[in-house]
Amino acid sequence: MANKIDLENILCIALHKMGNQGSIIEICKWVWNNYADELEKSGDLYFTWQYDIRWAATSLRKKGKILPAELSPKGIWVLIH
Repeated sequence: MANKIDLENILCIALHKMGNQGSIIEICKWVWNNYADELEKSGDLYFTWQYDIRWAATSLRKKGKILPAELSPKGIWVLIH
């Protein structure tokens, strides 16, 4: 069962597996394909995870783990090594 905090880790894993970058749509597809069972068992998060993963990205930007939006291509999230 996942929670909102887990989404940061899931997002980092997704970006890493996708070559360290991807569009929101690509990332959400990857997350669903790899974590659907876990998300389905996560109560309200099942209904909000696509919104919450955007907050996870914002948090990771503040922590310096994802490139700031103004430094990455439009609509692309980039994992910093």
